[in-house]
Amino acid sequence: MSREHVNHAEIVSFAQDRVNLPKEKADEFRAQVNRLRERLETYLSEHPDFTLKKMLLAGSLAKGTALRSLNDIDVACYISGADAPNEVSALLEFLAERLRKAFPNFSADQVKPQTYSVTVSFRGTGLDVDVVPILYDGDPAWFGNLVSQDDGSFLKTNIPLHLEFIRKRKRAQPDHFSQVVRLVKFWAARMKAADDNFRFKSFMIELILSKLADQGLSFSDYPEALQHFFTYLARTDLREKIYFTDNYPASSVGTFSQRVQIIDPVNAVNNVSRLYTDANASAIYEAAIDAGDAIDAALSAPTKQETVRYWQKVFGSAFQA
Repeated sequence: MSREHVNHAEIVSFAQDRVNLPKEKADEFRAQVNRLRERLETYLSEHPDFTLKKMLLAGSLAKGTALRSLNDIDVACYISGADAPNEVSALLEFLAERLRKAFPNFSADQVKPQTYSVTVSFRGTGLDVDVVPILYDGDPAWFGNLVSQDDGSFLKTNIPLHLEFIRKRKRAQPDHFSQVVRLVKFWAARMKAADDNFRFKSFMIELILSKLADQGLSFSDYPEALQHFFTYLARTDLREKIYFTDNYPASSVGTFSQRVQIIDPVNAVNNVSRLYTDANASAIYEAAIDAGDAIDAALSAPTKQETVRYWQKVFGSAFQA
């Protein structure tokens, strides 16, 4: 198999130039969230009975898998469950009111309830922070009930354990695990841009790649790792149950009827892909076959021009080598 024209090094360069969030921007965004969290902690020290208990950076920025296109940040906010309403819209207004109290220098229009979160807008950077409420009853390990971004239902979750789950895979394959996640997320974003009906959320991508890593796949060769990912999707047709035993025994994993069964690594009865229909799964399957075929063709193409053209079927016209 020829790699004369595009190999691992060219994919690395493409990722650095077009895929990855630059380190200086990531540091800036993290610092902004840290200031928000520190101000809340100061407020909490002065108001120990305040119902907001903790803010934690979550999502791709916390995991180190953010794309260059990042324009908002996820922050989990733990709320004392005893005092908070259980109806979603009332809970979000409850959270917004308390954020305004904790940050009185923010104007009312900078703290806005959305469908399943409250958006805090920073005027200086234009950055939005999506604050997601978690109802918390004092669990020392920080389990709580999250408002799902999928459908607004309440789901048992644990943000620190989610972050540790990804860190464990990153420690096993420093740099490479998170980079392959970003490359696949970039591909998925391109598929979504081309088709409004295409769905493939980042958390599912992370968990599929985590399963492949746990099974021994080395991510150190990016063309090979990408090909393994797409081959896995094509081979299984998204009908293989994926679960992990980091935080619960296999015997506790729930029974599900959906075609796609990717189980939350901190909640054995939560299928994170439960809303994916056969049509959604088939679209992912077809897109994976196309991407895998393109990589196969790219790795054996006789000219650089043809090789680049095949890689562009995966990554779009942004790919140049």
